[in-house]
Amino acid sequence: MVALAEKDKSSCRRISYLIIMTGDVSFNELGLAFVILMGFNIIVLPRRFATIPVIMTCCYITLGSGFIIAGLHFSALRLIILSGWLRVIFRREFSIKLNIVDKLLILWTIFNVVSNTILWQTSEAFINRLGFIYDVIGIYFLFRFLILDIAEIELVIKGLAIILIPLTILMLNEYMTGRNLFSIFGGVNEYTAIRDGKFRCQGPFDHPILAGTFGATIMPLFVSLWFKQGIKISGIIGFVTATIITGLSVSSGPFIAYIFGILGIMMWPLRQQMRLVRYVAIFILIMLHAVMKAPAWHIMARIADLTGGHGWYRAAVIDSAIEHFSEWWMVGTKNTANWGLTVLPNNPTKSDMTNQYLNIGIDGGLITMLLFILIIIIAFRDLGRSLKATENEPFPLKFLLWSMGAALFAHAVNFLSVSYYDQSIVFWYLLLAMIATSINLFGKSKDTPLIAT
Repeated sequence: MVALAEKDKSSCRRISYLIIMTGDVSFNELGLAFVILMGFNIIVLPRRFATIPVIMTCCYITLGSGFIIAGLHFSALRLIILSGWLRVIFRREFSIKLNIVDKLLILWTIFNVVSNTILWQTSEAFINRLGFIYDVIGIYFLFRFLILDIAEIELVIKGLAIILIPLTILMLNEYMTGRNLFSIFGGVNEYTAIRDGKFRCQGPFDHPILAGTFGATIMPLFVSLWFKQGIKISGIIGFVTATIITGLSVSSGPFIAYIFGILGIMMWPLRQQMRLVRYVAIFILIMLHAVMKAPAWHIMARIADLTGGHGWYRAAVIDSAIEHFSEWWMVGTKNTANWGLTVLPNNPTKSDMTNQYLNIGIDGGLITMLLFILIIIIAFRDLGRSLKATENEPFPLKFLLWSMGAALFAHAVNFLSVSYYDQSIVFWYLLLAMIATSINLFGKSKDTPLIAT
């Protein structure tokens, strides 16, 4: 495969020149050769291995790599999605059943597109939302078509553990030198940001917080491999590397998500009492809201006092969204610059909304935000049903399902402090697709056929 990349180097150069003549380009020859190689592997590899090139692209190519033709942005990720769908279409790998998580995701996507188009009422906004559909449906259902059973879920997690080894080494180098080697692909700064005298490493991700988010939210998946004969070492390697990546980001949000991921794993002995646990958690939050001088979500600010970071700002984001609720609840809002928050330097009408839930609401209104929350709730519910259905199955299988729930928990908490906007979103849809596959295998939700093959 390396020989193939070298052989195609001259053709990559010709393609680069062609792109430059027709639009803006941020691909260099190395990045373009890597993407072509990964796209080729997606098409020719056996289905169970076809997810690995997608993950490798997200871990080693920056989102800034790509080109623009006729106003359409073709990032490295979108090119990889195209390769995956070409594979699925020509090989007719459509044999899945739509479950409630799949349907809700489609419904959420539709509401997002419709409400955002109504809000802006421009062709540019509609084209932007078409790109949104391409990303969400393209990524999620590509994983759904390629991951069909538990063995393939374990293979993805094992492959991810191996992929993380070079990534961790490169990020450790960034921490020691203050220079990000991924800058050669464009899209990230060469020199690493510093907070309180410490380098905040970001690797190929768009921000250190998103790099830390990646590490924190995949960590629980690796714990599940500890109990599987033959791949235990992969679980240990993945856990260590994910932990290091989280730490190198020097960010409080991912640190909190990591802690909640660990907490989710540790709740395994209470799996039969989770209903009681939820009631107790709700009761504690209500009591805190009653006795605290500030609302309960200001706990994030208190935690930030211990871990560092800007937890006070994340609480302020929620305060501002509630105060300006009438402006965005219907179909979102165009302008948040007057909310008293930090205004984005590249968009003077938008504030920095460090909250995935609220960011979805501001783009698409309250119903769109509630649908996103409902996806998470139903994923938890049906994953729990799947766990009950496997009560008599071997422990490693049950704990794998539990670890996916812990990773989902880490994401749900992290969404309160981070808005995903780079390739980190791929790993959210990867987890959601693996959960949907598990629901099809073991859950009790009603399924409907998609396409018979």
